[in-house]
Amino acid sequence: MKFQKKSTSINHKIWRYLIVFSVIILALLWLFQVFFINQYYEWFKTSEIKSAAKEIIKNYNPDEFSSLLDSISYNNNMCIELRTSLGGTYTTDINNRACVNVGTSAFNYKSDFISSNKNHKTYKVVNQKYGNETLIYALKLDDTTYAFISASLVPISSTTDILQNQLTIVTILVLLLAWVTAYFMSKKISKPIEQLTKSAKELSNGNYQVTFETNENITEIDELKQTLNQAKDELAKTDELRRDLMANVSHDLKTPLTMIKAYAEMVRDITYKDKEKREENLNVIIDETDRLNLLVSDILTLSSVESNVGNLKMEEFDLTELINTIIKRFQILEITENYHFIWKQKKPILVHADKQKIEQVIYNLMTNAINYTGDDNKIYIDVEEQENGIKVSVRDTGKGIKESDLKHIWDKYYKSEKKHKRNMVGTGLGLSIVKNILKAHHFEYGVSSIQNKGTTFYFIITNQTKKESEK
Repeated sequence: MKFQKKSTSINHKIWRYLIVFSVIILALLWLFQVFFINQYYEWFKTSEIKSAAKEIIKNYNPDEFSSLLDSISYNNNMCIELRTSLGGTYTTDINNRACVNVGTSAFNYKSDFISSNKNHKTYKVVNQKYGNETLIYALKLDDTTYAFISASLVPISSTTDILQNQLTIVTILVLLLAWVTAYFMSKKISKPIEQLTKSAKELSNGNYQVTFETNENITEIDELKQTLNQAKDELAKTDELRRDLMANVSHDLKTPLTMIKAYAEMVRDITYKDKEKREENLNVIIDETDRLNLLVSDILTLSSVESNVGNLKMEEFDLTELINTIIKRFQILEITENYHFIWKQKKPILVHADKQKIEQVIYNLMTNAINYTGDDNKIYIDVEEQENGIKVSVRDTGKGIKESDLKHIWDKYYKSEKKHKRNMVGTGLGLSIVKNILKAHHFEYGVSSIQNKGTTFYFIITNQTKKESEK
């Protein structure tokens, strides 16, 4: 069983992170300034002595050496003693004061180093008389000369006490400052988030008039605000489309149902004895039932393609033959309504796509052209071979579409006029189905329109068959 972690407020997290960060910094200060200060001091003095030893080795000259040793001793506050195997010695002064003799320690480091035959060695000895510690760096200059560089380790317990007192005060002040800083910082960051959250709750309750605004100029918050405002606009648009869809579908459902009921009652009560009238009324009922069935079918198709339920069944087929078949389905309109379908393509054109869905795309585009073409009742169908594929276009001669309406033309039931009317053929969902099918194929599609001259819908079937043969 998984347990969900308890969420914490951003105020608490910022406060906690800043306090933890401050504690880590203070801990490091205490560690290096108090607990490790003796080790650091000893390491530092050892480095100074070794640096002086390098300078002695670099400038070693038995004839003119005393002045160099005095200079190094004076500048570094060290004692330097030269000793030869013949018993000769030379000892520097520190600021005109004689060096303290560290040779009174219980350990004779000089004899130890000379007998060790090493080139250099470090010692730490305790002066038995004074009790202080001294660092000594023993160095072999040549076969008969040895240098002993020493520096006293000054007790730093008093310095440590002072640092402890100072760090105690600093710790209290830093923690207090961190707490205050965390409080105001968390408020500054959390306040705009709380404002956005409040607006988001209003949006979740269906208030699409809400505006996401903040008073803080924080880049991430501003980006979040812009994103939420865009999402709000999209939700408002979607909700409006949903309402329009419900209203329009209800209208298209109600009309055939009303007519079916009216004509059924007419057959039952009036024309049931008159065969001619009865058949006429029954034909109306059948037509309205077919329209109702088509509407339900389009709603199911749209739902399927929008949710990507229907997988594409890709196959190779003759596009010319398919369009001829579709045009034959509209021949009744050429006879009864004097429509003209201009289609001149004769040669076969092989394409690779979902044949059934491409058939529905072309059928829906022709249905749309039938509903909106001009008084000449002409619909032009054209297929053009291009470098990137096969372009299929359907053009009507109607009054055209306004520029402001073109980007919405693929929406369900979208019309430039808000008043909804029944189409002569189709259900008003055709272009939305077209868009979703072509998007599923990843085919380019679009629309162009000229006022009072007509509108052209097109899509391009990628020439996959040609590409595959080239591979």
